[in-house]
Amino acid sequence: MIELEKLQFDAAAFLASAGVGRRIIQLAPKDTFFSQGDPADSVFYIQKGRARVTVVSSAGKEATIALLSQGDFVGEEALATVVGLRLATAIAITACTTLKISREEMIRVMHVEHSFQDLFLKVILERSMRIQADLVDQIFNSSEKRLARILLLMAELGKPGETETLIPPISQETLAEMVGTTRSRVSFFMNRFRRLGFIEYKGRIKVHKSLLNAVLLDRLPLVNQQRPPAAARTRSKPARSALQGRN
Repeated sequence: MIELEKLQFDAAAFLASAGVGRRIIQLAPKDTFFSQGDPADSVFYIQKGRARVTVVSSAGKEATIALLSQGDFVGEEALATVVGLRLATAIAITACTTLKISREEMIRVMHVEHSFQDLFLKVILERSMRIQADLVDQIFNSSEKRLARILLLMAELGKPGETETLIPPISQETLAEMVGTTRSRVSFFMNRFRRLGFIEYKGRIKVHKSLLNAVLLDRLPLVNQQRPPAAARTRSKPARSALQGRN
């Protein structure tokens, strides 16, 4: 009797195509995968494009907590033992092609196909490591270095042969949320990065590898060595004049 060999599961093919319990969805920039408070009934796999994950506090303050790109899963909280609600909102930054996988199908394939389970855990662990690095960055680094790191992550610089790349469209308000500073400080640092040749932008931001080198070698200019913004210098003049008048 000839024993039939079991067909090997192809995780890449599974994530690239529609099928039972999964379908491909196209999202335009600013479209939502899901919103905070929605039922957590599916997991998304990003085949193409960029997205960000945001949360809103009870006071109505919004914060961006993660940036996602091709090969990332989003909405994995749907795999909890009890179906709950979404803890965050996922929004497309660029046009996205994504595979929406139902909670039931995701749980089934993870139980049956260990190769898929290994792939999923690898992606989730890598994201967990990024979140830990973000936390360390927030605690120990200056806002200028945090901004530089976010620009590098969005540009995905550091790969062999890459010297510069465009990042997806993003506002300075969003960058300020991610850095944990004000929009005016982000604008100040971005202008300085441009003067130093680390970035350039005319509509889209292009990040040069020189920024990566400056961060790795800890050669970003110190904030205290920079003269204050012109607005601050202008505000200081009337104060000096008033003092002189009293004398």
